Amino acid sequence: MTTPLLQGRDLGCLFDPAAVAIVGATDDTTKYGNWIARRALAGQRPVYLINPARESVLGQPAYPSVSAVGAPIDLAVIAVNARHFESAVADALGAGCKAIVGITAGLGESGEAGRAAEERITRRVRDTGALLLGPNCLGVLDHTTGLNLTSNDFPAGRIALLSQSGNVALELAIHCQDLGLGFSRFASIGNQADIDVANLIESCIEHEGTDAIAVYLEEFKSGRRFIRAAADAWAAGKPVVLLPVGRHSASARGAKSHTGALVSSAHVVDAACRAAGIERVDTPRGMAQLLSGLAPRWETRGRRVAIFSDGGGQASIASDCVEDAGLQVPEFSIDLSRALLRHLPPAAGVSNPIDVAGGGESDISCFDAVVGDLLDADEVDSVLMTGFFGGYHELSADLREGELAAARAIVERVRADRKLLTVHTMNSDSEAAAILREGGIGVYKSIDDAVWTLQRVTERALLARQDLQLLPEPEEPITRADYSAARHLLAEAGLPFVRAVDVMSADDALAANLRYPLVVKALGVEHKSDRGGVVLDIRSEDELRECLASLQAALRPPSFSVEEMAPLADAVELIVGVNWDPKFGPVVLVGLGGTLAEVMRDTVCAIGPVTETYARRMLSRLRGAALLTGVRGRPPVDIDAAARVIAQLSEFAAAHPEISEIECNPVAVTPGGAVCLDARIILA
Repeated sequence: MTTPLLQGRDLGCLFDPAAVAIVGATDDTTKYGNWIARRALAGQRPVYLINPARESVLGQPAYPSVSAVGAPIDLAVIAVNARHFESAVADALGAGCKAIVGITAGLGESGEAGRAAEERITRRVRDTGALLLGPNCLGVLDHTTGLNLTSNDFPAGRIALLSQSGNVALELAIHCQDLGLGFSRFASIGNQADIDVANLIESCIEHEGTDAIAVYLEEFKSGRRFIRAAADAWAAGKPVVLLPVGRHSASARGAKSHTGALVSSAHVVDAACRAAGIERVDTPRGMAQLLSGLAPRWETRGRRVAIFSDGGGQASIASDCVEDAGLQVPEFSIDLSRALLRHLPPAAGVSNPIDVAGGGESDISCFDAVVGDLLDADEVDSVLMTGFFGGYHELSADLREGELAAARAIVERVRADRKLLTVHTMNSDSEAAAILREGGIGVYKSIDDAVWTLQRVTERALLARQDLQLLPEPEEPITRADYSAARHLLAEAGLPFVRAVDVMSADDALAANLRYPLVVKALGVEHKSDRGGVVLDIRSEDELRECLASLQAALRPPSFSVEEMAPLADAVELIVGVNWDPKFGPVVLVGLGGTLAEVMRDTVCAIGPVTETYARRMLSRLRGAALLTGVRGRPPVDIDAAARVIAQLSEFAAAHPEISEIECNPVAVTPGGAVCLDARIILA
């Protein structure tokens, strides 16, 4: 499974090179060239140290250049000053290196001259058929091939880490290690001058040692390719967890439409995540927690949670937390409750939540038995165990052995059933907790963390991912984007509008024989509704003449649009728009409120274009969706008609990349259909 940019390019030489050169290797323990060289030499593959000023480095022979080695080298790690980077790359390419890892900083991120140099170097790398990771990166590691070309250690495991920040990667490693997690691969992506995060995700899909992919990203080099790569990972059963930054930058600053004002960077990133089935988190700690729940790929089919505790108070707290998270704690059937009582004292609570009522002290094996019954029960989707487990070893030697045996048995039961078990214990550092973690079970010190992870894993299992549509071939660019032109273009594209005519006078309007009542709009006026430039419910010739004269005196518009007034009984007003994002392309926005959309701020975004099916799903996610389906005696409106408007507008915008913003606002949706009452196009 490869993306077009990976065809003919071998990422194997990045993660499993036959031989490596460290350019800038040094005995100076304050430099990357020393840190990376020491880790490289600890491996099994040939490593050649390059330093023209030394005959030896770290007790090994040093070579003046890669080309002077005289042996085949697949990968060169270059850790030299920025002014020497280009010549070092040229030397490595001349020596036949297939991959380069650029540790060097001070290039693309440093200004115009640095960007020009980076682009020049990247073209040279690509022209030779090689690849470049970075520059301005921390290195690369693959525990499955014994490769360690980084400045720091990362624990081994089954998570691939792709990070644009070295420090964030190191912090994540600490949190993951606390949760018993480790890394199959680590690639520090730096400036993404050549190889980008989408390329690396695709390579991790094929990697047998990787179960999940963690991504820290500051810039989406190609947003749509990133989505497709992550969607491929979803299909392969390898969840992608993303920690992005800049979610609240003012990307819509200066926007001239409601759509532009309502679509922020955060909305775009969230829409991209929904399109690809990506799990977005806000902190490295949150990323580690979610990975601990997702990476083992346990199963949950719904929101029904069985809560099992050895303390009544903790059982009650856990129940409240679970239901606050939107999950369910349903009462057990009589059959399941009776089965559970076989393992517990008569005083135990077995209706859900379960309180063992001292059963742990009298028979520690009850933990294994109860968990087994819960995992086997069809009426249970997942299990949350909370309380003291892991602390019984302090009470007696017999309990210690029994507790460890119970932990091992629980791991075997979970592996056999594959159903999700989440554990909260005040003894999360205990030997029993370690056994659970090593078995792939998420163990948390805080009930908040346990429930948050359980909720996220459950929501993912129930998620209906958007199927990202291909962008259509661009159509003939639009050159005129005033109201009349926008209305005409969109009507030709199939969007529903009432009859209308552009006029200079009342006589022109009367000649069109439009049906009363009418709407008059003053054209060429910014925010015409706010300035009184839209007049509704005109019911006679006299009212029409008076209206046009009044608007002409107040606003002096160049012309008017006179339109038949749509029947709006039981209508719900929507805003439907598309904003063109430079990384992701068309971003579709749907919201309630029409002209009050910026006040209501009840909106949903998606990466466009969208199908009618997905447009209906967008409408269902609005907080005020009940207004569409009928509430307090109001009849339901035609949701299918609204979905068609959304899909048609998104297709039109996707075929016109010259459009910066486009919207129909309001779109009136009634029980009998949908009609666009206004249109606006802003060219890039």
